[in-house]
Amino acid sequence: MNTDMLKLDNQLCFALYACSREITKVYKPFLDRLGITYTQYVTLLALWEEDNIAIKELGNRLHLDSGTLTPLLKKLEKANLVERIRDKEDERSVVIRLTEEGQELKKSAMDIPNGVLCSTGLSIEEVEALRDKLKQLLSNLSNYETN
Repeated sequence: MNTDMLKLDNQLCFALYACSREITKVYKPFLDRLGITYTQYVTLLALWEEDNIAIKELGNRLHLDSGTLTPLLKKLEKANLVERIRDKEDERSVVIRLTEEGQELKKSAMDIPNGVLCSTGLSIEEVEALRDKLKQLLSNLSNYETN
């Protein structure tokens, strides 16, 4: 039996997990200045790209379930960065909209991607290639059906 397959350093999941934790640490000083968490940041990124979006669609975009997304949006609403609005055509649907303060925060976040890029030690081409590979992996895993 080949036990090398069970070594921690041979696991894709652990490499992704450890890297995710480390990259989140790199983001922390930038986000602390804005008064937001990493999860709030990626939520705002999605909203800066497409505002006035249904919660369900936002959750799909962020790969977050409603149990995670709802408290996150409540905190962003309490910080006056977003507002939740019931859809007039479908009362069951709630739309998320950036407030003026939420829109303004985008200007303060403009230096974050470059700051994080510099910390990776990778060229922009290497980062783009890695990002594209990870997006393909995510797509493959999202489409994978267990039997």
